Amino acid sequence: MSNSLTHCVDASVIVRHVTSKTVTNLWESWMQADARIVAPSLLYYEVTNGLYRYQKAGSLPSDAVEKALTAALTLPIELVSNAELHSRAKKAAVKYNLSATYDAHYIALAEWMGIEFWTADKKLVNTLKPFKFDWVKGIE
Repeated sequence: MSNSLTHCVDASVIVRHVTSKTVTNLWESWMQADARIVAPSLLYYEVTNGLYRYQKAGSLPSDAVEKALTAALTLPIELVSNAELHSRAKKAAVKYNLSATYDAHYIALAEWMGIEFWTADKKLVNTLKPFKFDWVKGIE
């Protein structure tokens, strides 16, 4: 990948960052390095949904979800939205045999920009393992 100071993150990374400490060190290292963080424009829809699901399952109380959502919405993330990305996402979903195009948008963006893609979605990481991408980074 060409630009080590730009990273694509998916909603799972952001939800983890605002609800636990698992991504804090990584995020802080990016901020200290003046890294550029990018994501498809669907990021905040997915973050909102993920946090809502935590609330609905009783994992987080409503006030904690509101605080986490506010924190997520204020993170320095550049959202990318254009017709070409949607086309690339559809092709990536087919190419990597994904069940939907949501994840494919993140993958397509990272491929297009030549940057690392970070996710805490173990299922997605496992789906992409056979392709041996060194730019797909899973977070435990």
